[in-house]
Amino acid sequence: MKFWDTIKNLFQESEKSTPAQPAIHHLIQREAEFIQQYELWVNRLVKKRLFNWLSEQYAIYLTSPNDIDKGIDFLNTPSSKGFVIHFYKTNYTNQEGQFLLDYLKDKVLELSYLKQLSDVRSYNRPNWVETVERHYLKPQPIFKEGEKINQKFGNIKIELLFKNEKVHQLKFSATIYKDHLYADASRFEALMQHILH
Repeated sequence: MKFWDTIKNLFQESEKSTPAQPAIHHLIQREAEFIQQYELWVNRLVKKRLFNWLSEQYAIYLTSPNDIDKGIDFLNTPSSKGFVIHFYKTNYTNQEGQFLLDYLKDKVLELSYLKQLSDVRSYNRPNWVETVERHYLKPQPIFKEGEKINQKFGNIKIELLFKNEKVHQLKFSATIYKDHLYADASRFEALMQHILH
């Protein structure tokens, strides 16, 4: 009897899950085989094509924002800048989405950023199960007396969203601090230049 009660409770918890209270929440841990495949992908043509396309779309966005591909959108608010790739409009696989997620994280880490969190959350939406893999990175704090804190490009969040276990979109965003303790952030264009090359 206790076994079935446990199963019933699991289903009930899953039904009530929300982004704030996911049914499943754990840290990202990549298997050795995944890491091996990722290292091969970094040097493959499919990765190069994806980044050529991303670079092209960003250049178009800077000069003629209405002409960008339907597979991408760019974020531009006073405090947050970034992009969203709509994987459901492409032929990329779940694993290629995960490779891109991890590659963008690795590129940001090259800029003296620290990984604050890498986790996976799953919860129910009205018509699908949503799973989000994300990396959250912050600039390494350097405090010098009498100087404002260098926030670099602000906090960076990279999220890969799945709908019913099918890759849906990837969101990359840099959010800056608007606080007198911090120096002005570096330009987002410089961050894009780094991750695209």
